[in-house]
Amino acid sequence: MPLPRIVRTVKGLRSTVQKWRSAGESVALVPTMGALHDGHMTLVKLAKRKADRTVVSIFVNPTQFAPTEDLSRYPRDEAGDAAKLGSAGADLIWAPSVEEMYRDGFATTIVPKGAALPLEGEFRPHHFAGVATVCAKLFSQSMADVAIFGEKDYQQLCVIRQVVCDLDLPVRIVAAPTSRDRDGLARSSRNAYLTAQERAIAPALNRALHGIAAIAAKGGLVNKAIDVATHDLLHAGFRKVDYLAVCDAETLGSFQTGSGRPGRVLGAAWLGSTRLIDNIAI
Repeated sequence: MPLPRIVRTVKGLRSTVQKWRSAGESVALVPTMGALHDGHMTLVKLAKRKADRTVVSIFVNPTQFAPTEDLSRYPRDEAGDAAKLGSAGADLIWAPSVEEMYRDGFATTIVPKGAALPLEGEFRPHHFAGVATVCAKLFSQSMADVAIFGEKDYQQLCVIRQVVCDLDLPVRIVAAPTSRDRDGLARSSRNAYLTAQERAIAPALNRALHGIAAIAAKGGLVNKAIDVATHDLLHAGFRKVDYLAVCDAETLGSFQTGSGRPGRVLGAAWLGSTRLIDNIAI
């Protein structure tokens, strides 16, 4: 498969998309920060089923990283990403510079609340403002009909759905199931940070979530299940557990057993210097 065309200016992106639109073609966007893996390729394949043309953005967004986080060492491999996207059949790579995305004098930020406040919002309080703002810009820049997000970053998915609804943005958000390795570990670009020993330990997070979900589904003692799971993760070799939580799957508020509402178990924990997140449905 030929490599997708790489576009680096908003003007160039909109010119290409406008030609597609003039031909009556629909457009899907897959927002990424690059360092693409098989999980991203499942998003691209889904995008190709949802629209005539597929744009994949590759942009490591500085506004969603705190000063203490891994912006400078976040993995980057544009050439490798382009080769993978060519094999997957993507039509275009949108790869702007920071200067193109945030021009001199940039002064507007979306500050989401609601689903953005708990969990990641407590541990990374400025994160979702950066995510919401850059995603709104990506939607506007690409003029996409549909945008594809993975359920692996489940709270992000909830926040983006909320932003699109609240601001009446003309894009449909489609969720793709979390892509996993055979041992249950959710695929993530940050998995590249794990040592071989840490990689062997990492699936324990997914097992812990499954244990909590099984008890929540039966109406059991969720707080006790979370305490046990936290102990098990630390005993397995995790350095720190930021949170394990049972939430309403739509609002990320408290989950009421027997309410008929969908539930979700979400977790974030540190394995060495790597922060892993995961979630599963109840």
